[in-house]
Amino acid sequence: MNIAILLLNKGRGSGEVAREHVRHLLKLGHKVYFLYPGNEGEIAGAENVDIKLHSQIMPVHEYLPSVGNKQKQVALMSQKEMLMYLSDYEKALRSIAADVDIFIGHHANLSAVAVHNVANEFNKPYVLLVHGTGIEPRLVGLWNDNNWQLIVNAILKARGIIVTTEYVRDSLVKPLIDLPDERFLILPCGVDLDKFKPGNTVGIRQKFDLPETYVICPGVLTYSKGPQNVVAASEEYSDLAYTVFIGEGEMLEELVEKLSDRGKFLGFVSSEDKAKLIVAATLLVAAPEKKEHFGIIYAEALAGGTPCVAYSGGGVGSIVTPTEGILTERRPEALGKKVKYLLQNWGLRKQMSVSGRNRAERLYDYNDLVKMMVDWLKPFC
Repeated sequence: MNIAILLLNKGRGSGEVAREHVRHLLKLGHKVYFLYPGNEGEIAGAENVDIKLHSQIMPVHEYLPSVGNKQKQVALMSQKEMLMYLSDYEKALRSIAADVDIFIGHHANLSAVAVHNVANEFNKPYVLLVHGTGIEPRLVGLWNDNNWQLIVNAILKARGIIVTTEYVRDSLVKPLIDLPDERFLILPCGVDLDKFKPGNTVGIRQKFDLPETYVICPGVLTYSKGPQNVVAASEEYSDLAYTVFIGEGEMLEELVEKLSDRGKFLGFVSSEDKAKLIVAATLLVAAPEKKEHFGIIYAEALAGGTPCVAYSGGGVGSIVTPTEGILTERRPEALGKKVKYLLQNWGLRKQMSVSGRNRAERLYDYNDLVKMMVDWLKPFC
């Protein structure tokens, strides 16, 4: 098949999912057009398309304060603003549409509308991968009503909807758009099982001057991601383990002061170092304010044999079961006490490590997931 995959922007979590889909579709022999603003030949073997925007302002689905005034959340745009960006995306899609068998659009956003419009124009099928971050703004009263109706229409007319968890389907999409379950494919985010693999730790503790036992918390340092909750939780277990944070964000200065000598912040690290840091960690801990739709970091931890302790709620329970970690009530004190409990139980951690790796191999191998997606797409073409 000739498949076009469209992103609203380069993206972080959802962008990495799209990149892995592109790479594995290429391995299976498919031709892939990969489109987003700023794409300048990113993935070897793909037809990389740079979407030329009419403005210096990048449209985003989730605002990052640290980026300042270089972006604007589409859910806050007027209809006139969104339609101007929509024209940019449609122009790029039209340039390759004649050679496409099926389109995959990411997010309930203007990207979905662009795919809908161009696919219909060229009489081609399309599906949408609806991530939670794209649809959540409507649940809190955002989106110009006219813009939102365009998105709803695009979702309703899609041949199918891909979501990462039942939580996204049942708690985020269906309360807004009533679709039957059979229209959905639940396709988890995958993980690189070679990069996130027990033993892939050579030199990492020495590089960052880390102790043998440490707890890791990966993620952007923003309030919604909850690093402040992990900092507070660390007071419960700091006598047993250091806490290491990887990621950047506007909360850094405040968090450094509150964490004191109970741990450290490494800032941005390479993907290779991130994998080694997670695999080498004794536990992975996370406590986001908002409920995770999936949570790639949990699947990465499982693959690396690193047990998890995290806030319950959202889609995390579909990844971390009681045999791979502990999900707690949403309070830092409760989180910290469970971390301390696991730090004191080496045997239980060892069992969870083995179970986590087995679960990741069984459920989160991108080779298997992309084959599943291809089998689901074929009848639409």
